Amino acid sequence: MSSFERQNASFISSMSAAASKLSGTKRALAPPSPSPSVGSTASAAAGGGTTPRKDRDTPVPSSHNIVYSQPALTGTGTALVTQLAFATQWLRSKDEPQTYLDVLGYLSGLNKPENEQEHFVEKMRQSPQIQWIPDPTLSEQTWRTGTYVHKPTIPNVKNKTQLLGYLQKKTDTSGVSVKDLKDGWPDCDEALKELEAEHKILVVRAKKDGVAKIVWLDDPSLFHQVDPELKVMWAKVEVPGVDTIVQRLKAAQQKPTSEDPRDKLLNAPKVEKKKKRATRKTGKATNTHMEHLLKDYSHMKR
Repeated sequence: MSSFERQNASFISSMSAAASKLSGTKRALAPPSPSPSVGSTASAAAGGGTTPRKDRDTPVPSSHNIVYSQPALTGTGTALVTQLAFATQWLRSKDEPQTYLDVLGYLSGLNKPENEQEHFVEKMRQSPQIQWIPDPTLSEQTWRTGTYVHKPTIPNVKNKTQLLGYLQKKTDTSGVSVKDLKDGWPDCDEALKELEAEHKILVVRAKKDGVAKIVWLDDPSLFHQVDPELKVMWAKVEVPGVDTIVQRLKAAQQKPTSEDPRDKLLNAPKVEKKKKRATRKTGKATNTHMEHLLKDYSHMKR
């Protein structure tokens, strides 16, 4: 046997020995689980048996993850300025005068000390948006007497008749702000639309949302309905250009209103002004004691 054959035989024997070792340490695999039968599936769907895996994996929400609806803002604050604002808003919604007990009861301030209640009533009487009505049956008034009503920016205007009367009494040509009007008449939008349709008031509205901003008095007798056919005929008339109108007016020896008088000054020929040379002023001679040295001796040259 040659050396090559001996090497080949030893290689084959080593490989077979290694294969036997690997086959001895190989782990046995577990048999596959049987597929669920139709009967077991039906029983699980009917509610019997174990919980489906999808339901088991679904996390159960805890109590701290549940979001509850928040209650409305019902407090009136504790600061004096905040309580005055709430009192003003509450009095605005009331048609009848209210006593100080009614106001403090709304603000939950009846349990406060008497000095704090008195201080609040004094501030309420000083407010420009709250009017204090003294009790006419008493000769002397205290901080507990009288009633309170909301004092609007435009007083005694809460319907269409009062609004027209207020506009007629105005002595200037300024308009009335709708914001100030709503301070004492919050639901005036529908009345303004009706008065505007009747041509009794002029209303300036915002371009974006059409909300009324300013109101003026109007005269229905000045409104005249124009025939729609005349509007169509008017729109069909061709207006000549600006240059043509200016030429025709100048040809008729008329001055066009579009002519700017400053254009004549700009187009006028410019006259050049000659600059005058400034005369040089000589100062007073201070070296008079050297005049004999500064004489001209050029004629003495040879």
